[in-house]
Amino acid sequence: MADESWERETIEKLAFAALKEQRSSRRWGIFFKLLTFAYVTLIVVLAVDWKTRVESAGKHTALVEVSGIIAPGTDASAEKVVSALQAAFKDKNTQGVVVRINSPGGSPVQAQNIYDEMRRLRAKHADIPLYAVVEDLCASGGYFVAVGADRIYVNRSSIVGSIGVRMDGFGITGLMEKLGVERRLLTAGENKGFLDPFLPVDEKQKQHAQEMLDEIHRQFISVVREGRGNRLKEMPGIFSGLVWTGQKSVDIGLADSFGSLDFVAREVIKAEDIVDYTQKENIAEKVARRFGMGMASALAEVIVRQAPGLR
Repeated sequence: MADESWERETIEKLAFAALKEQRSSRRWGIFFKLLTFAYVTLIVVLAVDWKTRVESAGKHTALVEVSGIIAPGTDASAEKVVSALQAAFKDKNTQGVVVRINSPGGSPVQAQNIYDEMRRLRAKHADIPLYAVVEDLCASGGYFVAVGADRIYVNRSSIVGSIGVRMDGFGITGLMEKLGVERRLLTAGENKGFLDPFLPVDEKQKQHAQEMLDEIHRQFISVVREGRGNRLKEMPGIFSGLVWTGQKSVDIGLADSFGSLDFVAREVIKAEDIVDYTQKENIAEKVARRFGMGMASALAEVIVRQAPGLR
């Protein structure tokens, strides 16, 4: 009986070991099949993306989007927009460039860099017109960019303007007193705690901040005057930070006329085909990123399942 029990246990152990090995082999087999499938899919997507770009090589209107906050690391950063503009102007089949704007503004430095490059490229490629088309919103830094174009087209209901500069902050000294919290700040440099929200306002620091804002505002105004020229009607309040509808913006010279992207491509540039040069994550990059994350997760799961004592 003891011998039979030992044989039974041995057979069971061998059977379980074989089953475990079979499951392991199946997991790895599935993993590598998925890996191969994803690789082939990625190659196909890259080929389709490349073919689309090649087939778009005829005479066309080049589109560059400025959408969202204009700031480093965003889709509307100077790095991405400038790169797209350069590619658009470099293409020998570009008949005109449209910068389509839907932005509340952002960094004055980023907006200035985009504006400067628009002016430089326009001067270098005198035969390629550059237009701005406003969608819902073209405010502050968004309008800063727009005035770099030859003409600005808007929708009658677009919101345009906000030629001003702001610095946001808050003060909670009263709340701290109620809570019995004492602010302790050590600095080397009397103004290192500049406009600290936990301390009462320092009038000298406030004045310094206002001077900086005024200086940037003057630069903004200068750019608007340079870009719009004698089309701008400098009525009271135009540089105060107010916004206007697209209809009113045309009346006061902040914009030139009404029109959408398709209208400008078809009726103004006379090139209906539109090629988007906007620098953004393409399908292949999205697939690669998601595939990479998925494969990493799958591989980690397989490794964990194979490691003894971890489940």
